[in-house]
Amino acid sequence: MPQGGAFISLEGIDGSGKSTQARLLADALRRAGFPVALTREPGGSPGAEEIRRLVLEGDPDRWSAETEILLFTAARRDHLERIIGPALARGEVVITDRFADSTRVYQGVTRGDLGGMVDRLHDLMIGVEPDLTILIDIDPQTGLARAVARKGTEQRFEDMGAEMQTRMRAAFLSLAQGNPRFAVIDGGRSAEAVAADVLAHVLAHLDRI
Repeated sequence: MPQGGAFISLEGIDGSGKSTQARLLADALRRAGFPVALTREPGGSPGAEEIRRLVLEGDPDRWSAETEILLFTAARRDHLERIIGPALARGEVVITDRFADSTRVYQGVTRGDLGGMVDRLHDLMIGVEPDLTILIDIDPQTGLARAVARKGTEQRFEDMGAEMQTRMRAAFLSLAQGNPRFAVIDGGRSAEAVAADVLAHVLAHLDRI
């Protein structure tokens, strides 16, 4: 049985396909014999899921960026304590659909110059980074069209429009540039092609630990 104990996040703009890729990755690793915990942000734990409904539903102007940072940090702390930390302690491969990089982009960069605030709160309350971050990169217009087509209730950030998606993509790519924790993958291809690349990067990482 392969041993786990790795923390992997998937990031990307709305409609990038990262949620699908997180599920496909979890399935592939389980078939290979790895113990896997698949989770998401905001959410993952019962308390964090309650906060998720507050921040992802409703009017786009419902919260200020500063308030959002506090809400996301509170959700992430609960998620870390109740789900991520215990799973890592059990030696599992933790796969999360979003983590702190989303807050750095959505609130820290694209909704104001609040990156310093995000990082200070992260250092104080979270203090953990993924071992590997897979950034699914996609054209903003394509991603927005996919996200809007889902027609769910969690459309608050999608409702901020195409310009916001473009700024978020640029911010994600800026975070990834020169950061060895990131692997940037072209998300504009078939789900199967993207999944093959994601799995290859993750298996290569797991082979090194």
